[in-house]
Amino acid sequence: MLSRIVIGREDLANFPLLHLEGIEVKTDTGAYTSSFHCHNIEIIKQNDQDRLKCHFLDPQHPKYHDKEFLFDTFELKKVKSSNGQLEERYCITTQIQLFGELFPIELTLTERGTMKFPVLLGRKFLSKRFVVDSSLKNLSSKGKRKTISY
Repeated sequence: MLSRIVIGREDLANFPLLHLEGIEVKTDTGAYTSSFHCHNIEIIKQNDQDRLKCHFLDPQHPKYHDKEFLFDTFELKKVKSSNGQLEERYCITTQIQLFGELFPIELTLTERGTMKFPVLLGRKFLSKRFVVDSSLKNLSSKGKRKTISY
């Protein structure tokens, strides 16, 4: 028997390794990868090693903390954006906290400043863990964990 956590169309999540709490996320079953809004994304050279440098969110966002992050481990992936264009995005692996539980998550970093939600949770993250009920929202942030078995 399989069991999945029910998640709604939107919620609040914590990203402990990024020092971000209560970040608005939207489930997007139409997207394969998950993405996080960043700015000042660039590759820098340190000690003959490429490192990915970025800031999460925008200075106007209430949760913005102006911390610069450097990643030694990252990939460049081709992602089809919502408008159908193929674009290259940097991808990192970190942790997300939902329903009081930590999950590993792969995030592509992109400019989403004009979007309502700074984070999209795609199918790669959602599948085998969650079932999306689009009539519900904020289940994790309200502490309403429900599982279904089938």
